[in-house]
Order: sequence, then C-alpha cells, then structure tokens
Amino acid sequence: MTDAKALNASPVRQRVPKPKWLRVKLPTGESYKKVREIVSEHKLHTICESGNCPNMGECWGEGTATFMILGNICTRSCGFCSVATGRPDDADPFEPARVAKSVKLMGVKHAVITSVDRDDLADGGSEIWAMTVRAIRRQSPETTLETLIPDFMGKWDNLQRIIEVAPEIVSHNLETVRRLTKQVRIQAKYDRSLEVLRRLKQAGMKTKSGVMLGLGETEEEVIETMDDLRSVGVDVLTLGQYLQPTPKHLPVADFVHPEKFEEYRVLGLEKGFRFVESGPLVRSSYHAEKHVF
Repeated sequence: MTDAKALNASPVRQRVPKPKWLRVKLPTGESYKKVREIVSEHKLHTICESGNCPNMGECWGEGTATFMILGNICTRSCGFCSVATGRPDDADPFEPARVAKSVKLMGVKHAVITSVDRDDLADGGSEIWAMTVRAIRRQSPETTLETLIPDFMGKWDNLQRIIEVAPEIVSHNLETVRRLTKQVRIQAKYDRSLEVLRRLKQAGMKTKSGVMLGLGETEEEVIETMDDLRSVGVDVLTLGQYLQPTPKHLPVADFVHPEKFEEYRVLGLEKGFRFVESGPLVRSSYHAEKHVF
C-alpha cells in the first residue's frame, strides 16, 4: 500500500505527540505589520498566509514573500501536501501581471515563485512561469527571484523556458529520501528530480533543493540524499520537519530533535553545500533572500 490514505490507516503508525520544543512564534514587527496591511487592503495572495508558514513574520520583515501561480488545484496527489487535487482551470495569461503588481505593491526585495503541478498542460505551465519572471522584472527590476519549480514530467523543453529567463535561484525539492518517494510523492520520481537539478546546474543556474524529515527515513538515508544532491551540484539545501496538514495526509513518523537538525546542517556544509538551512520549522523559502550569491 503506497497511497496516503492506506498508510494513514495502518495500525503500525501510531500518532506521535508533538514535542514541547516545537513551537511556532507569532509574527511581529513593524515591517511585518506594514506588509500585512498591504496584503489585506489589496487582497493579494501569498503562500506564506495560505500555508500558515511559521516563518511568515520573519520573512516578511526581511522583504521576502512566496507566491503560487497556475491556480490552486494540482494534478498530483502527494501524501504530504494540502493543496487540492483535481482538474485545474485553464491557465490565466493575465496572472503574471497580477503577481508582478503584488510584488511591487508589497515592496518585495526577494520573491519566491512556486506553483501547483500542471501535468494537464502540454508546456507544464512553463510559459506562464517565464511570463511571470519577465513581468516581475519589468515592474520591480531590483527584486531578486527564486523559482521553486515542478519536474515538468521530465519534458526538458519546458525546463528550458525556466533556464532562459535565468532566475537568481532555481529550486526543485526532492522532498524525501529515495525509499519513501513512491509513498510521499506518488507521481514523482527520485531520479527524475535529480536530473532536473543536474540539467539546471549544467545550464549555469544556482540550484536549491528541500527535504522533509520525520516521515520514517533513517540517518543513513538522509546522508545518502545529501550525497545525491551534491553529486548534481546543488548549492543550497533546506531540511525541515514534516507536519501532517490534515488527518487524511501521511502521519508523522517521528519528530527530529533540533540537535539532530544542527548535526545535519554542519554535515551538509562539510559536504560542500553553500548554504544549509536546517531546523524543525525550516521551509523551502526560509532565509531565501540570503541564498542569492
């Protein structure tokens, strides 16, 4: 059984209580309040809010925000993700302009753009991706960009559109170790994701990837995953604790202690990653503005 529902129902997996040291800080600060007012007034959409990111206050205070494009319905059904799965609406050619306007209104210094998977589209949504990058650069030329992209089902012409607009950082998350990929990322492939990252690096991109811990991986598998990412030249690694979004999603196998996250951070730097963000509340875009080099 590999689907999320079956795994969740397994008698082997008992609910693991959340430890006392896993606490989310409430967002504060004048910069955060100012951005929050702009977002509310103009009805802007950020993943920071919709995903209840624990680092929203810190990131907004640093001038970083994350936006999701290509709608809010995904064609994939990953066991860890709370985004709705189904048949998406048609891609909106006016969306890039709206996102660019949001970036400008919010005064974003570093924008992270992500998307749902659009396996229903021949181009995988890559044309909207490229249009969005260009639109932001026209309206906010000083804003740096990170694109957190899907694998485009290994259709490399679509990946080339991302390469051609050359974001400062291109990120593609491996999400988990090889053994758990079929359970966690049901329609994805571990080696295909590595190939995405390899091709990006060969094209001269600065690359980044993220992995969730607490899904049942072993320490040896985490280390193997680090080595696999370094073998394709990945520059930046993020490691964070998986948190079950709803009872229908994969359960947490264990909560990784902050000391172990610190050990992984040090090890990652020793292995040659330029930056390693590692901690229970770390998410893909955490400290994203610092990863531009």
